[in-house]
Amino acid sequence: MIFRSATKEYLPITGMAEFNKLSAQLVFGADSPAMKENRVTTVQCLAGCGSLRTGADFLAKHYHQHTVYLSQPTYGNHPNFFLAAGLTLKTYRYYDPITRGLDFQGMLDDLGSAPSGAIVLFQVCSHNPTGVDPTLHQWEQIRQLVRSKGLLPFFDNAYQGIVSGSLDMDAQSVRMFVTDGGECLVAHSYSKIMGLYGERVGALSIVCKTADVAKRVESQLKLVIRPMYSNPPIHGASIVTAILKDREMFDEWTVELKAMIDRIIHLRQQLYDALRDRGTPGDWSHIMKQVGMYTFSGLNAEQVAFMTKEYHIYMSSDGRINMAGLSAKTVPYLADAIHSAVTGINL
Repeated sequence: MIFRSATKEYLPITGMAEFNKLSAQLVFGADSPAMKENRVTTVQCLAGCGSLRTGADFLAKHYHQHTVYLSQPTYGNHPNFFLAAGLTLKTYRYYDPITRGLDFQGMLDDLGSAPSGAIVLFQVCSHNPTGVDPTLHQWEQIRQLVRSKGLLPFFDNAYQGIVSGSLDMDAQSVRMFVTDGGECLVAHSYSKIMGLYGERVGALSIVCKTADVAKRVESQLKLVIRPMYSNPPIHGASIVTAILKDREMFDEWTVELKAMIDRIIHLRQQLYDALRDRGTPGDWSHIMKQVGMYTFSGLNAEQVAFMTKEYHIYMSSDGRINMAGLSAKTVPYLADAIHSAVTGINL
């Protein structure tokens, strides 16, 4: 019944207004001062990738600094968005391969040496590919450094809700930066959190210092979008809007989202237990400490190649495991393969 009256007419350049408002509220919170003061402009884009590329093109045209800092490592497509826009890339330390956790001091040192005004890409939560997120206390230290250095934060928000099962909890990092009254950009995606991969549903929000600046930013975003894809598709945004504005459907969605995350957490425990029971050499506690969809296993390219050849298990050569792709039935087989790859002993 929801879509009986839906049309297939073109949307405006900025997309569906109700979708944009609800998307901004989802990440910033309905009570966000920036929202109430009309300091946020949001445009519907083509999922997370399209949101990032739109933001990159906007910054290339209208921002004085053209250097972007990316975490090392980061999502494989991140560099492409900014390089295509003509921006210069640098990296900041993030993952520590020794501890298989966050190189927090290295991160602070690199951001501390960045030039004033540089753009810094952060991932809101469920860092891809490492599964390593800063704590809230660490995020506060990062925020203070970013603001003191005059850096511009650009957040990739592809996994909100996929770490804790709480949409509000997983958005705390970006909300810290919005609450302080400073500027930032946020690329939203509904691909993972609603399973709408093929619909390409996302949004770009830019938080400005004043409502007047926000209006001017929106007008310039239109000039970026018009020659790129003219206007976004209607169907996926209609689905998201219907869910976000209906309390019953919203509650049903969040319950299902939490169930999905609980399953992933349980799979982490199962994999850790299976490796421990097999006596697999090494400390595998990072499987439990890392969060979200991914585990950066610590397996090297040679070990991954062995698992592909001998066990027909396929993963990226850096050893990243998509935990959502596992099940209770497949965990023992994966544990056998990891044990064999690490020890050279077939189970």
